[in-house]
Amino acid sequence: MTEEPTSSEIAEANVSRETLASVFGDDEERIARVEAYVGLLSTIGIERGIIGPREVPRLWGRHVLSSAVVEELIPEKADVIDVGSGGGLPGIPLAIARPDLWVTLVEPMQRRVDFLHEVIEAIGIPNLEVLRARADEVDPRGRADVVVSRAVAPLSKLVGWCLPLAKVGGMMAAIKGQGASLEVTESGGLIKRAGGGKAEITVCGEGKLADPVFTVPATVVTIKRIR
Repeated sequence: MTEEPTSSEIAEANVSRETLASVFGDDEERIARVEAYVGLLSTIGIERGIIGPREVPRLWGRHVLSSAVVEELIPEKADVIDVGSGGGLPGIPLAIARPDLWVTLVEPMQRRVDFLHEVIEAIGIPNLEVLRARADEVDPRGRADVVVSRAVAPLSKLVGWCLPLAKVGGMMAAIKGQGASLEVTESGGLIKRAGGGKAEITVCGEGKLADPVFTVPATVVTIKRIR
């Protein structure tokens, strides 16, 4: 039997206008879009098995906001690919926070692809497209300025999936947890073979997530493609 979130947990899921404005800008349209996205994730997202009911209280802090703050690392007007997008994370929050970006959500599972199309149609995000594919099926390769990923696979696998999609001079940005340093150490040889330079670990969102419940910034491993 699946546990439903308690009333106290749901109360914690509320996010202040201050936090939303610090991440998405003081823009009514962007804030309305991201609120609508969270609403869809917490309703039809549960019905379709995109997320579990226990994730509802954590949608803002652990998922949506921590995805959006990665925009700090992305240059203006970048072509972004989100590998293994799932329910649209991190790609949809990034596209909402940064209307100047063009974001392609790459996802192989049809039910998730259907959900992503419904989200885009329902809330009107013009700078997004959805591609049903695995990373190794994306064509053309080597076109993206930035390739993002979140909760997809260990870094040792991600480098072989993501770096080939980035142009030379572009980069991959993988949202990781506290084990990021160990993953970087273990993947050194694979990074080099995939054409990557030195891996850097950056913490995004520090000082932006004002609510006490949202105090976990995003730890991101970035690797520039050098050949």
